[in-house]
Amino acid sequence: MDKAKIIWQNKIRVARKPLLEKLDIDFMRSTEEGKDTTTIVAQKQLLRDFPQKPEILAATNVEELAEVWDNELLGDKV
Repeated sequence: MDKAKIIWQNKIRVARKPLLEKLDIDFMRSTEEGKDTTTIVAQKQLLRDFPQKPEILAATNVEELAEVWDNELLGDKV
């Protein structure tokens, strides 16, 4: 199960990479335009923290791991 958790965390990292890259661009544009970046910063932190969610670390089977995936945040499963 430990190996499955690592694989799942890596899948999350792959899925979040383009999302973080887009948020980086949005952040820079907002900063340049003097706009509030609070929401962008919060979204980036949520994505950064996602692989270490307690539900992943506590999962006892693959089905529990699959339930942790957030389609709204990460898109379809990789």
